[in-house]
Amino acid sequence: MFRNNYDNDSVTFSPQGRIFQVEYAAEAVKQGSVVVGIVSKTHAVLVAIKRNAEELSSYQKKLFAVDEHVGLAIAGLTSDARVLSNFMKQQCLSQRLTYDRAIPVETLVSLIGDKAQLNTQHYGKRPYGVGLLVAGVDDSGPHLFEFQPSGLTQEMMACAIGARSQMARTYLEKNLDKFADCGREELIRHGLRALKETLVQDRELTVENTSVGVVGPKEPGKRALEPFKVHDGAEVKEWINSIGEDVEAGPESMQVDE
Repeated sequence: MFRNNYDNDSVTFSPQGRIFQVEYAAEAVKQGSVVVGIVSKTHAVLVAIKRNAEELSSYQKKLFAVDEHVGLAIAGLTSDARVLSNFMKQQCLSQRLTYDRAIPVETLVSLIGDKAQLNTQHYGKRPYGVGLLVAGVDDSGPHLFEFQPSGLTQEMMACAIGARSQMARTYLEKNLDKFADCGREELIRHGLRALKETLVQDRELTVENTSVGVVGPKEPGKRALEPFKVHDGAEVKEWINSIGEDVEAGPESMQVDE
């Protein structure tokens, strides 16, 4: 991994125009467990696989509520994510105290993008080794944004980051046209199916290792918002069972009359 002294800090370009410290931070994101985000016309959904460092430890949280209307999923260094999460919560609180309204999701994401970019421009600092998927609903509808350690932020219709996330992205690309018109329950099932694609052969989605976060209107066509909520444990059992039934029904649905 040694790059001939061009990777000693985050402010030195290599002759090829690369900043290796930023690339190393992106590698930390790829080592994290996978998270998936999907957005429809009404809802935004985040799903994640949780890891435990050892058999005796609890599972690491992957989804966090930032405000009533927005939450995030993390892949990479959890400690770095906690710093960014706390900064986002402060910005949301400041917006409500100053303007008495929720901060627009795009504005919030651009603020953490600016904060992360500064670490690539000042000597003695390092990039944040975490990638985020930020999902929320504001006056312009539901949104999903991806945040990268370089400070790059972009709005997505569906996205997956973390280890083995390419399998999930392949599923999302194949089914992209279906997401816009999906309701809350179907959108969650699509997210879990994408998550299932990333698993190695001997692993399954369980109530212990799966988290689901949802935000959207309480009722179709109404402005009243269902606050972002993280569902863990027994709350996700029914969704996991429903995608398991889909797999079992798959071979039967492919049979044809002879």
